[in-house]
Amino acid sequence: MQLPVVDFRDPRAPELFCKSLHETGFAVLSHHPLPRELVSQIYDEWLGFFRSEAKFTYRYDPKRYDGYFSTAVSETAKNHTQKDLKEFYHIYPWGRYPAEVSDGAQRYYAQGAALAATLLGWVEAHSPPEVKARYSMPLPDMIKGSEQTLLRVLHYPPLSGQEPPGSLRAAAHGDINLLTILPAANEPGLQVLGKDQAWHDVPCDFGLLIVNTGDMLAEASAQHYPSTVHRVLNPTGPGALKSRISLPLFLHPRPDVVLSARYSADSYLKERLRELRGDKQASPT
Repeated sequence: MQLPVVDFRDPRAPELFCKSLHETGFAVLSHHPLPRELVSQIYDEWLGFFRSEAKFTYRYDPKRYDGYFSTAVSETAKNHTQKDLKEFYHIYPWGRYPAEVSDGAQRYYAQGAALAATLLGWVEAHSPPEVKARYSMPLPDMIKGSEQTLLRVLHYPPLSGQEPPGSLRAAAHGDINLLTILPAANEPGLQVLGKDQAWHDVPCDFGLLIVNTGDMLAEASAQHYPSTVHRVLNPTGPGALKSRISLPLFLHPRPDVVLSARYSADSYLKERLRELRGDKQASPT
C-alpha cells in the first residue's frame, strides 16, 4: 500500500488528500500550516512533564476524562487483553491544564481545530453526490461548538524488557471520531493495515501531518471513507531506550449531530465506549 505525501500548497491537494483517505483511510500532508516549531516545543515540554512527579497532581476525572492517565490505567484496545504501553494527558478547552508547561498545547488545539474544519470541507467537497447527500449537515458544521474534540498528549516510555508478552505501545485499533490529525511523532513506529492484510509503515519525517478517518466519518459516509486499523510497534535496538511523544487531535462532532439513520454522535460514542471497557476508564477517541 502506497501512502503518498500530499503538498498542502498544491492546487490539487484537496482532491489528492480525499483520494488517499478514500483508498486507504489515511493521508499524509507536507507544508501544512501547523508550525513545526510549536510542535517541537510541545514535545520537549511534555516529555519533561511526563518525567516529573507533577503529572500525578492531574489524575484523570473518571466522569469527564480530562487529565492524566497513567500506564496502569492505559487503554486496552478492542479485542486485545494487554494494556497499551503508554501514558497520556487529555486536553479539552474546558478541562484542567498543567501549570508546569506553557500554553503551547492549548494554542496547538485551536490551530489544529481550525485546520480540521478546512480538511472536513475538503472531504465534503470531494465526496460523490450520493455520499454527500447522506450528510445531515455540512461536515465542518458538525464540529462547530463541539466540546468533545480531544487533544491527547501521548508518551510511550522507553521499554524495560519486562513488558508482558504480546503487549504493544498501541495495539491494533481504529479511531472512533470523524478525523484524527497527527503531527509525525519524534520516533517512528506507526503502521497501518492495508487491504492486502499486511502492515505498512506510515511516513514519519518530522514536519509531516498524518490524517486518518475515524469510525464516525465512515458511518456518515457509508464507508466511502474507511476507518483503517493502525498500531504503534515496540521499537528494537537503541530505539527501545527512547521515549516517543505523539500528539493526536481527535475531531468529535457535537452529541446531537446525526451521523446516519442508525446513530447520533452521542449514541455512537456511548456504544463504542461500552464495547471498549464497559464504559469504565474508556476515553472518547
